[in-house]
Amino acid sequence: QVQLVESGGGLVQPGGSLRLSCAASGSIFSISTMGWYRQAPGKQRELVAAITNGGSTNYADSVKGRFTISRDNAKNTVYLQMNSLKPEDTAVYYCKASMTYSHYWGQGTQVTVSS
Repeated sequence: QVQLVESGGGLVQPGGSLRLSCAASGSIFSISTMGWYRQAPGKQRELVAAITNGGSTNYADSVKGRFTISRDNAKNTVYLQMNSLKPEDTAVYYCKASMTYSHYWGQGTQVTVSS
């Protein structure tokens, strides 16, 4: 079992920044990839960014150059630095931990970009 706790969401003006955190606990040794997903009202959940144990990263085209995913293995935490935020980035952001045969989701954190 893996437990994921997200934090860092909130309300920000367009052009602003936020940093999301996802703290993992439990059977973290089996995690291969950590990712951030988001789901806007009426839309499907989509991948935002992911990072492997080896440090390889993958980003959605819509966030390339604005968002950065990173991980602190000592703290068992994954971060999503979000810069130049746009109203279309508004969504609930979820952390996901992937293993060979299973995956776990966090509870989600709301990000609202509005003036």
